[in-house]
Amino acid sequence: MGLRGDAAIVGFAEWPHVRRYTDEKQFTIDQWAELTRLALEDAGLSIKDVNGIVCSEIREADMFTPATIVEYLGRPVNFAERVDLGGANPVGMVWRAAAAIELGIADVVACTTPGRPIPSNPNRGPIDPRRYFQSSSHKWGSPQAEFEIPYGNLAQNCGYAMIAQRYAAEYDYKPEALAKLVAHQRDSAALNPLAAFYQKPISADDVLKSRMIADPLRMLEIVMPVAGGGAIIVASKEIANRCKHSPAWIKGFGEHLTMKTPTFAKDLCRSPVGPASDTAFDMAEIERHEIDACQIYDCYSITVLMTLEDAGFCEKGKGMDFLLDRDLGFDGDFPVNTHGGQLGMGQAGAAGGMTQVIESARQIMGRAGERQVPNCKNVYVSGTGGIMSEQAAVIMQGGGNGI
Repeated sequence: MGLRGDAAIVGFAEWPHVRRYTDEKQFTIDQWAELTRLALEDAGLSIKDVNGIVCSEIREADMFTPATIVEYLGRPVNFAERVDLGGANPVGMVWRAAAAIELGIADVVACTTPGRPIPSNPNRGPIDPRRYFQSSSHKWGSPQAEFEIPYGNLAQNCGYAMIAQRYAAEYDYKPEALAKLVAHQRDSAALNPLAAFYQKPISADDVLKSRMIADPLRMLEIVMPVAGGGAIIVASKEIANRCKHSPAWIKGFGEHLTMKTPTFAKDLCRSPVGPASDTAFDMAEIERHEIDACQIYDCYSITVLMTLEDAGFCEKGKGMDFLLDRDLGFDGDFPVNTHGGQLGMGQAGAAGGMTQVIESARQIMGRAGERQVPNCKNVYVSGTGGIMSEQAAVIMQGGGNGI
């Protein structure tokens, strides 16, 4: 049961990730259309080929989001879905598009995540409580509103720091290991013209000297908000074989949710990406040692460590030693986030996790330039939403260096 592997990413588009965005601002729906057009052009297709979309939230519609986008594109579709998994959205989009294609519902599905600022509203209303409380469930009756907001257990930094503290209490915590991870990712970002930290490598010592934000997490271990955006086009085998680039076949996926916030987690040191990854590997019929590169959601350094352990690349509690023992660079023996990750590219809002998805396809297609992983055939990609609460994994496969 699962995917046959007959759907593939055939094209993508990714805007540069910039810290200070000064160009003319666009509404989210305009960004959606522009990114989709660029991704279709990259694949050698047009909007007339699209008969499916997968989206996440857009600013111009609180509900009926897919219909709003379809109406704007002027293109009727047979399949449309809105995914609500936070940072796991892009990975969730990939397998939903592949499943729809394998079911025969659609042939070409656009999955798009805008991430640039929108024009200021001249009729500004009250501040969105989600921003004020740094909470996504502030409404009357929600457990978060009742049990967390009044006591200040809010925002991302606190939650991930709590996970790191618990990990330190249960296992050995080596700051130098996570610093090495960040430095290796920045080395890759320094070669990525689309990254916010392009040509700006750092050392592990730089990470350890950076300001403490939420003990034990330091500033350079925490993702930086930027402007950007990305899109991918997923197509059937028949269409993929006539597109411009070698396809990145979607071979297996998994998804697992256990809670919304760490308050209700049964075990902070074991995340949902474990079961999600097991399902993905079993479906793809690929072993961990066959993976040529990992593109791991990295809002924080601790997220990567937890994912490596829970996904089965190293033993639980041994992740720090694993990071110290392996070369994580694009040209190393265990490439991780060869585009720089979000820690090197920056996090463009809802488009954050799309960087990992696009880099997976880019490596398989052999289009990564200076940071190309040799003979890259199998790639593992993960997505994380909330605070290690909703996670997804996908296995992609190609012919090796786009051949």
